[in-house]
Amino acid sequence: MTTLSVLDLSILHEGQTSAEALADTTALAQAADRLGYHRFWVAEHHNMPTVACTAPTVLMAHVAAVTERIHAGSGGVMLPNHAPLVVAEQFAMLEALHPGRIDVGIGRAPGTDPRTAAAVRRTADPFGVDTFPQDLLDLMALLGDDRREGGSPMARQFRATPDASTRPEVFLLGSSDYSARLAGQLGLAFGFAHHFDMGGTLHAARLYHDSFHPSEVLSQPHLVVTANALLADTAEEADHHALPGMLTALFRRTGRFTRLLHPDDAAAHPDADAARRLPTNRIVGAPVTAVPMLRELVAATGADELMVTAVAFHREARIRSLELLAANW
Repeated sequence: MTTLSVLDLSILHEGQTSAEALADTTALAQAADRLGYHRFWVAEHHNMPTVACTAPTVLMAHVAAVTERIHAGSGGVMLPNHAPLVVAEQFAMLEALHPGRIDVGIGRAPGTDPRTAAAVRRTADPFGVDTFPQDLLDLMALLGDDRREGGSPMARQFRATPDASTRPEVFLLGSSDYSARLAGQLGLAFGFAHHFDMGGTLHAARLYHDSFHPSEVLSQPHLVVTANALLADTAEEADHHALPGMLTALFRRTGRFTRLLHPDDAAAHPDADAARRLPTNRIVGAPVTAVPMLRELVAATGADELMVTAVAFHREARIRSLELLAANW
């Protein structure tokens, strides 16, 4: 049976502080742990008025400390923003603190706008994108997976931690052909951002499977597909809680980044009907309709793991969505 996991972006709603949004993420992680979900991933975003998680490794450390068995991971760390050695040190320390529970999800997007990316990287030059494969190989080598003939120069000179006893699992993340092909060629697990709602999911899944070469760390392909899914006890309740997220999706397409509205305010918003009509792969409904749709996604992509993200104003609605999915999967 396909494994279930969770992605959370620590999205702020109207009237909420960063501390409150991160507390919601913490509660969601603890619920996912209790319900038997396999992984709980958090993301890297910078200078965004709607997202509280700017440092995924910090939040991962917190999540791992307040849960018992679930894997804590990054969905993902944007490698062009960071030196591979620094990323390796952070994840090696997390793995030493929580052996066997740390996932390294790596992406190559900036996770922000160009101006902020320049501030994060301390240069206006978008360095790191062209060197991404080399940086990824350096990171892998520093974490104990050295693919270069004669060994990685980086790994020969530096250690991510003095004496590692275990190493975290590395995933390559993406929403394009590039990442799918690279993950397959390197024999890495691959996570596709289906929840971005940009299309190309089936093509990327086929490309990953077709290009996969077994490696030291993975003998068979492992595909994680993320889905924006919100389940509730009734279809009407699901639509009520999902509408604020639909509105923010509509606003983003016109360059407006707004916090989640209260569901009552979303229902009264003049753009509510337009938000409901917006073409989307978002899955919203009661388990009787939502679960078969999620199963169809898994079957179509050949996913080994389904990672859901639920966007709603109320913490209780997000937790209830996880409860219903776990109970009906």
